[in-house]
Amino acid sequence: MVMPVEAGAIFVVELWKEKPLPDSDLRDTENIPWKLDIQEYFKTEVLPFAPDAWMDREKDKIGYEIPFTKFFYEYKPLRDLHEIMKDIEALEVN
Repeated sequence: MVMPVEAGAIFVVELWKEKPLPDSDLRDTENIPWKLDIQEYFKTEVLPFAPDAWMDREKDKIGYEIPFTKFFYEYKPLRDLHEIMKDIEALEVN
């Protein structure tokens, strides 16, 4: 197993003799804020919780997530419980 090694300000992963076989059950993804360095994020947010974690940088995807509900959601208050009960009772009568 290869453990990450810190070299100054740069975070380096030692080279493997053989590339480890990934376990798809343990695979995870991270949404990293746009302005953060990927290596710094990995060092501070991932390694403390999974010290044997590693990244396959060939599979990196760069994109932007737009949370539509955050920007376009309009709250509509729920109907009063008494109105709902009246509707249900009217349906049961018919």
